[in-house]
Amino acid sequence: MTGPVRAALDAFRESGSDWAALPFFQDGAAEVVAARVDARIAEGAQVLPAPGTVFRALALTPRASVKVVILGQDPYPTPGDANGLAFSYVGSRRLPASLKVILAEASPEPPRGGDLSPWARQGVLLLNTALTVEAGKAGAHLRYGWSRLADEAVAAVSAGPRPAVFLLWGAQARARAALVDASRHAVIESGHPSPLNRARDFPGSRPFAKANAWLTERGLAPIDWRID
Repeated sequence: MTGPVRAALDAFRESGSDWAALPFFQDGAAEVVAARVDARIAEGAQVLPAPGTVFRALALTPRASVKVVILGQDPYPTPGDANGLAFSYVGSRRLPASLKVILAEASPEPPRGGDLSPWARQGVLLLNTALTVEAGKAGAHLRYGWSRLADEAVAAVSAGPRPAVFLLWGAQARARAALVDASRHAVIESGHPSPLNRARDFPGSRPFAKANAWLTERGLAPIDWRID
């Protein structure tokens, strides 16, 4: 019997996404990861986000349309909060602290919500390094094999013909700068937006303004960072 994440994987492939050409989806690695996650579901674990949104970051932002890459770690571990996009929040409580810091940099207008889907539809790849998590257990699937997908996605955008901006926040994201051809793309690094970052080197770093300036200089439409 096919598990829900394997079913989501099959549906993603059948959608014709240009991301499906990555080796991760071609050599059996995706099936291995999906099987691990489905095994946890069969054991009674509540896996997040909903299976149908596990590959949403890739579905909303085709490889050919990527202008900006933002990497997160893994989905929010509270049921109902995550929707398959890094940092994106659709919960009913106040915004997560890191997202609040991010949105304060993105726009002077206080947002009413935290759903970052409008960014994704404009070519901002919001990809977590682990696409799944378990309720109440942040980081539970970081070693399940999802990280290879993040590496391949970053490398694929770097190798592609279209100039892109890589916004790398925090040590884990910044480690992937080595995968980017900085002679063709912009790499804008800073500390993590989390309030737990003692260096406080994200606020005031202006990553979104810098990204738009770089895109505009190359004749590409800037991103409208408002989400309402």
